[in-house]
Amino acid sequence: MKNKQHLADSLSIFAADPTIFEDNGVYYLYGTDGDQPNQGFRVYRSSNLTHWEGPVGANNGFALIKDDVFGDKGFWAPHVWKEGNIYYMAYTANENIAIAQSSSPLGPFKQQQQAPLITEGKQIDPFVYRDDDGKKYLYHVKLQNGNRIFVAELNNDYASIKSGTLVEILDASLPWENTDNVSWPVVEGPTVIKRDNKYYLFYSANDFRNPYYAVGLAVADRPSGPWVKYGNEPLLSVNHTSWPGTGHGDVFQKNNQWFYICHTHNSATAVGPRRTAIVPFDWNLEDENGIKKPVFRGESIQFLQIYP
Repeated sequence: MKNKQHLADSLSIFAADPTIFEDNGVYYLYGTDGDQPNQGFRVYRSSNLTHWEGPVGANNGFALIKDDVFGDKGFWAPHVWKEGNIYYMAYTANENIAIAQSSSPLGPFKQQQQAPLITEGKQIDPFVYRDDDGKKYLYHVKLQNGNRIFVAELNNDYASIKSGTLVEILDASLPWENTDNVSWPVVEGPTVIKRDNKYYLFYSANDFRNPYYAVGLAVADRPSGPWVKYGNEPLLSVNHTSWPGTGHGDVFQKNNQWFYICHTHNSATAVGPRRTAIVPFDWNLEDENGIKKPVFRGESIQFLQIYP
């Protein structure tokens, strides 16, 4: 395995489904906790993406604890953003989605009304996107004949979705997205950004335990779609990084460089605890329709570690 000899497990960060949120030049890392996924979310901090400290959350390293919010188990896949002076965290618990608030990226994130956003069915992996016109969208995964990606418009108070706006946008339809031909195919982990008046949705497919769990891309002209998948192969996978299970992350920038934060399997033989890593990518290709293609530099994958 690439770089395996350089990984010091005593210092490694094991946060699956990770996200990085930048605030005033400081980067904050959250994810599904590799040790205590039923307790909440820990947070780590860095000013350069290389030297990380933590966990530094307000509650013994945790930015969110289950006593303060909806849910008592399965705290997965957080997403953090800021509006005004308020920090928000969308997350999964009990296979449902909720949103908590804090005055600090370190927490404590809390809910006044401890309830999920959607009360029907099961849904995971939230990502909140605010468009230029102020409309807010919840991209997420519904557990419905497989893991399928949906979008709904959010009400301004982030307490519920707008009636009649929930639509399915992606399912696992390509061969690489279901390499084992399972009866419950998976697409998940959506992240959405806007570039040049196009919307780009990064997603992952295959079961996360599959070594060919990987990252694909879909493109649309509107937040609700229709979304068209880019190509017939993943853009980031074990074939690019040499690490199985590369996927389920988030997109962010440092200066002019783009990065994708993700998790990988622990090793060639063990899935967990999953390792946290970042991969740089560039927008240096364009197809005949003028759609930019992100090109990942998988050989430059960087595993995140704590520096005491």
